[in-house]
Amino acid sequence: MGYKFLEDIAIADVAFEAGGKDLKELFESAALATFEVMVDTKKVKHKIKRKIVLDNEDLNGLLYDFLSELVYLKDTYGLVFSKFNVNIKENKIYKLKAEVVGDKIDYKKQELRSDVKAVTLYRFKVEKVKNKYKAMIVLDI
Repeated sequence: MGYKFLEDIAIADVAFEAGGKDLKELFESAALATFEVMVDTKKVKHKIKRKIVLDNEDLNGLLYDFLSELVYLKDTYGLVFSKFNVNIKENKIYKLKAEVVGDKIDYKKQELRSDVKAVTLYRFKVEKVKNKYKAMIVLDI
């Protein structure tokens, strides 16, 4: 399903809706949209891999934590990502294991855009609609 940016949701922020046929695709679409706000992901080389392991009792919380972790890696280590492989299992809690691939921020070779400071809870929502998942996300830039 991918993602689409939404106008008139947040004036000083960026809003988007992400979707997928399953949770894996939803989380990967949301991660890609988050980094598209920051950089042309097609220009990000696949040099650096990071593993992310998270769990949460709540699906909304898990997506929020995942996107926040990606922003943390960008802020702390100067990394941007363009490839995401997410696996989610649900037992009594949701467990996420992801491998994200990207590179150090390169001001000369990558087309840098807006800097995402944080994922907000404003209108944040994950829902299952028929046989698909979708999420509304607003990023503080």
